[in-house]
Amino acid sequence: MAGRKQFDPEAALDQAMRVFWQRGYADASLDALGSATGLGRGSLYGAFGNKDALFRKCLDRYSAIYGAAFERALDGHSGDPVRAVRAFFDTVLARLADPAVPGGCLIAQSAAQAATLPAENGERVRGLLDQQRRRVRAALDGASAAPGALDELAGYVVAVNQALAVLSRAGATDAELRSVARLACDTVAGAVA
Repeated sequence: MAGRKQFDPEAALDQAMRVFWQRGYADASLDALGSATGLGRGSLYGAFGNKDALFRKCLDRYSAIYGAAFERALDGHSGDPVRAVRAFFDTVLARLADPAVPGGCLIAQSAAQAATLPAENGERVRGLLDQQRRRVRAALDGASAAPGALDELAGYVVAVNQALAVLSRAGATDAELRSVARLACDTVAGAVA
């Protein structure tokens, strides 16, 4: 349509995701979102709905991008849960060290703000954490430990992953993060031995 400004919705969503990732939900103002995406409020609403809907779309986009990488790492060592968890943490650490993306993790950042998020957004964050736990749990299938112990171990791996994101955002060094991940892998190895 002549005279109508065109934009790339995926690029705009990526920019909005970075704002939520860097600032958190509460501090991601519509002005900041508009500035990052190059869209005015009306265009933001027209393209993505209100701030809550945009936030959920950003969470889904984040999960699609990074969750897929985590899933590939976990699936790449079928039948070897220790190697799968090591690959998972290697992928996590590589993402945390990537200077092209904001520090920390959008899910961890959002989970820390869960009490102040609108209910539907809080549920989405919890759902993404549950999805991560299910992915890790599937990678642990076949280990000799009892199913209940494997469920707990999957929860532990997810908790360490979230802690790594928080620590990296707080300025922990790569060596410190790798030490935490190594100890977590040793814990997994001991639990499934």
